[in-house]
Amino acid sequence: MPVRLLNQSLLRWPESEAVLADVASWAAGQAGLHPELERVGVYGSYGRGDAGVGSDLDLVLIDGAAAGSQSHRFRQWPFEQLPLSCDALILTPKEWIILLETGPEDPAPYP
Repeated sequence: MPVRLLNQSLLRWPESEAVLADVASWAAGQAGLHPELERVGVYGSYGRGDAGVGSDLDLVLIDGAAAGSQSHRFRQWPFEQLPLSCDALILTPKEWIILLETGPEDPAPYP
């Protein structure tokens, strides 16, 4: 989230490196709690390295126990612990392979 500077009325958006470090720490903590979490990846503006003020996080989680719709899957993870708002795609390993093979422009073959 934006940080208010103590001596100014302006908000300062967190640096990309700090956001990515927080994501890595969050991912490591979640992997310790959820052994079925195989990978966490960052894509979008933070993945490309061109994030700026107002950018959100775009994450992909490879979760061996993922089931149900994307909205159900999303609610299973504490994304509110991350420093910015987050969009996440939560896939099983099989769904991840299908996405890599078909590409993102094809209709989604997963729930």
